[in-house]
Amino acid sequence: MRILVTGGAGFIGSHLVEKLLTLGNGVAILDDFNDFYDPQIKRANIAAVKNDAPVFQIDLRDNNAVRDLFHREKFDAIAHLAARAGVRPSIAQPQLYYDANVTGTLHLL
Repeated sequence: MRILVTGGAGFIGSHLVEKLLTLGNGVAILDDFNDFYDPQIKRANIAAVKNDAPVFQIDLRDNNAVRDLFHREKFDAIAHLAARAGVRPSIAQPQLYYDANVTGTLHLL
């Protein structure tokens, strides 16, 4: 089975990627490497699996990029973990959080 893990470079996503690989699944990682926290930490999270799981740096808000990915690549399942997190920042920037979490999910569907 080939599984796309959105948010796959984050803490939870990277652990899911590792587990799916150990279970024998094909895995691809989609992450935008935004600066909510240091993108280098995210890159370090997936350093051990980067040869086993292709990484697509795509922002789910970019509908064309999402469509292009699904035209080029085939997946059997999606584990959708990508999101903007944090209550306080969401109050300060509600449109950003709506776009990332709601519109991004709609583009994925």
